[in-house]
Amino acid sequence: MLISIRQAQFADVPNLEKLIALSVRGLSTGFYTPRQIESALVHLFGVDTQLIADGTYYVAEIDGQIVGGGGWSKRLTLFGGDQTKSGIVDRLLDPQTEAARIRAFFVHPDWARRGIGRKIIEACEAAAKQEKFSKLELAATLPGEPLYAAVGYTRIELINVSLPDGEILPIVRMAKNISLES
Repeated sequence: MLISIRQAQFADVPNLEKLIALSVRGLSTGFYTPRQIESALVHLFGVDTQLIADGTYYVAEIDGQIVGGGGWSKRLTLFGGDQTKSGIVDRLLDPQTEAARIRAFFVHPDWARRGIGRKIIEACEAAAKQEKFSKLELAATLPGEPLYAAVGYTRIELINVSLPDGEILPIVRMAKNISLES
């Protein structure tokens, strides 16, 4: 199985939207209720096109099929797709004093637990390191937390995100220090 990682393009957005829905519905069962899952798909999870514009969102492909996506950001937003933004420009982070963000990781359920997320994380961490960030933060879904813990992220706190329809979605804020050497 050859997994290729490349920068996402705006033309990938329709396929990424489908991937996100499949990933959330397929991998969140047992962690979240059906109502939480559907609410999060409407109000929280989605493509953040700023990441694509910044060149910091990647897709994983196997035989030309997108099987995963994820990115990093040098901007303030910690989580959420375009639907969570209200037209405000997301300010840039200072790599000397602030943590870059690991963002929007989704893997097709048929391809879960085969190293795809790990490969995307490696690409993100290498790119963030090149931009002189020494710390990374993320907001993990409950099903995503084990992956991030396995690659060295530490739990900071559990956050209950209030969604507009009254649903509450627990997520986990995590962080990792990365060496700028090497």
